[in-house]
Amino acid sequence: MEEIVTELEMTGPDQLNPAPPVDGVALRATGPGALIRELHVRIGTPYRWPSASRGDEEWERWFAAARREYRLIEYRGEVAGVADFEPQREHDVEITTFGLLPEFVGKGLGGYALTLAVADAWTLPGARRVWLHTSTLDHPHALPNYLRRGFRSFSRPV
Repeated sequence: MEEIVTELEMTGPDQLNPAPPVDGVALRATGPGALIRELHVRIGTPYRWPSASRGDEEWERWFAAARREYRLIEYRGEVAGVADFEPQREHDVEITTFGLLPEFVGKGLGGYALTLAVADAWTLPGARRVWLHTSTLDHPHALPNYLRRGFRSFSRPV
């Protein structure tokens, strides 16, 4: 299957369409390190994320991005996933990673976890645009979740 990438954006925090709260879902700020790497591998391997097969040097470069922010998605005190975002020039914030561990997929957590991650990205100083990309290799609920939260495609029609 050929991979089709879709880039999505919000150009104002008022465009976020929040999912209903899910009791026990929270974000926790963390730093770069082995846990982030492990989460990328565990979440991304089934979807062939490039981060799932990075070597040590590639991870060193990834973690060296001084402005990248890391959030653990937690469910009732357990790590359930990860969200990373990076402020960029022109006041853009790219959500570079968002995903749940396989054992937490299908439990109704994704919409609210994404709501929290996007709301957090909008709190970065000067943020005027939050964007991300997804592809046909990602979980089949990824694109519909992004669209329900208020993201709009800017790279191809969906």
